[in-house]
Amino acid sequence: MTRFAPVVARALLGALFLVSGLNKLVPFMPMPPMPPEAGAFIGALVSTGYFLPFLAVIEVAAGALLIAGRFVPLALVVLAPIVVHVALFHLRLAPNVGIVAFVLAAELYLAWTYRSAYAPMLRARPIRVEERVAHALPRAA
Repeated sequence: MTRFAPVVARALLGALFLVSGLNKLVPFMPMPPMPPEAGAFIGALVSTGYFLPFLAVIEVAAGALLIAGRFVPLALVVLAPIVVHVALFHLRLAPNVGIVAFVLAAELYLAWTYRSAYAPMLRARPIRVEERVAHALPRAA
């Protein structure tokens, strides 16, 4: 079971962002009714003329990467601020605790699953490239 959990979480989170991003680019699913504040917020994003399409392309690309299982740690990092925004939007403007719980749980679970990929970024004093090269070269006798 635990062997398949990351694959399932990756596929579901990837599908959510892929479909959501495609729907922003080419609307094929009707938008549910939203509270006025949420509608005003979405309207403001649409009125910029660039933000929603930009967000959609990022969601589609990251969702596709998650589904394909390629560059998963990178896709999760790219999606992290979007996940925070989705959570705040659905907690504050258009309440939907289910989607918040799923998106946060999937993102955090996958980040934990791929934590070894983030370890080098989280070192206070990373190993410099010169030191890596020096350690990798064979020593003269």
